Order: sequence, then C-alpha cells, then structure tokens
Amino acid sequence: SGNYYDQGELRKKELEQSCAVLGVPAADVTVIDHRALPDDPAAEWDPKLLGTIMLKHIEAKNINLVVTFDAGGVSGHANHISLYTAVRYSALLKYCCFEIFILFLCAGCRVLVLESVNLFRKYISFLDVPISCLLPRDELFILTEEETQQAKRAMWCHGSQLLWFRCLYVLFSRYMVVNSLRLL
Repeated sequence: SGNYYDQGELRKKELEQSCAVLGVPAADVTVIDHRALPDDPAAEWDPKLLGTIMLKHIEAKNINLVVTFDAGGVSGHANHISLYTAVRYSALLKYCCFEIFILFLCAGCRVLVLESVNLFRKYISFLDVPISCLLPRDELFILTEEETQQAKRAMWCHGSQLLWFRCLYVLFSRYMVVNSLRLL
C-alpha cells in the first residue's frame, strides 16, 4: 500500500489519480495491503506468497499480459526485484496434485520484463532511442511526445514520493520515452 513513511492512504489516492491520468478507472486499480509485503526498500518479499496473490488476481481479472521489472528492478529496489522473483517463480512452477500454482502461460498469460539499464543510459532520455533500437529485445515501446507528457503528468501525481532524485527521473529518464522488454 506504499506505507513506508506512514503515507499509505495518501499514496493510494495518488495511485488512483495517476491511473486516472493514464485512463485506468479506479475500479480497475487493486492495492494489496498485506503485512508480509511491507513497503520497504530493503524488504525481500516471499515469492510463493506474492505469486499466489498475483495468480489469483490474474485469474479473477482474466489478465493475459503481465509487465514487471527484471532482476535489476530498474532502480535496485528490493520490492521491485521481489516482484520479478515472484513472477518468475510462479511462471516456472509446474502444476501437479501437490502444487496450488498454475503456470502463467497455461492460463494464457504472457509475461514481459522491463529491461534495467546502466545509469548513463537511464538518464539520457530520448537519446537512448537509437541505442534501444539497435540492441536485442522482444518488445520496444517508444512513446510519442503526447504519450511522454501524459506519463509525466501521471508521475507528478505521486507528490509524496517526488524527492529530488525522482524529479530528475521524471525529467530525464529514458523510461519516460522508451522501454525495452523481454519475454519471460
């Protein structure tokens, strides 16, 4: 729920505002508030628990595509990395009479992971587009100027999290313009 600084309720509202900017209705936003999954940059979440929660959500909402972080978590944030670990863990498990998991792929759900890049590439904004076009990847998303501005407006909704370095991220990050992804 984003409660690391006791701002969980505020951050939930900010998330809904951000999603609204992106055209996602509040009814389609699900916030998980589980004591075993604390918002903490040092906390590693249990992949089995998180995987179970995600699979239930995927099945309930009939989701056919999951986009998540890669093993680097884009910023090295332990919670981001835990998401990747849980998705990978769940996607690799095989269904048998002793397991409660179902393969994402068996449920018809593809998984794309967002590529983490080095610090230089991370902060060269649109200048990373030619580099990203030349490197191998499964999917490449290049935002138009209008889409980039929409993404920035969505990020500005997260006022409680906009420390100086996150402001730099919104202004200069290549992720606001280009995203390269790989199939899991």
